[in-house]
Amino acid sequence: MKTIKNVEEHWTALANKHLRGARIMKVEYMTKNELEDNMWYKSPLCLLMKKPNGEQFWMYPSMDDEGNDGGSLFTTIKEYSCVPTI
Repeated sequence: MKTIKNVEEHWTALANKHLRGARIMKVEYMTKNELEDNMWYKSPLCLLMKKPNGEQFWMYPSMDDEGNDGGSLFTTIKEYSCVPTI
């Protein structure tokens, strides 16, 4: 039986495996064409990431786990506490 702790450990391990040590190479908002392809109305900030092994991937927030629309990001930066959708 999976417990909340097992689920959290699973997703934390995947995040550490794929995201730890990655560097942000580029930031840009999702384009109009990309929004249309995803059937979204809100453009989120997209991060082009590079793993230590050189592999690159895009990362962007969604409003939910089903990918129903673009999402905002929150930070602990006093002058930039929210990265909004546009």
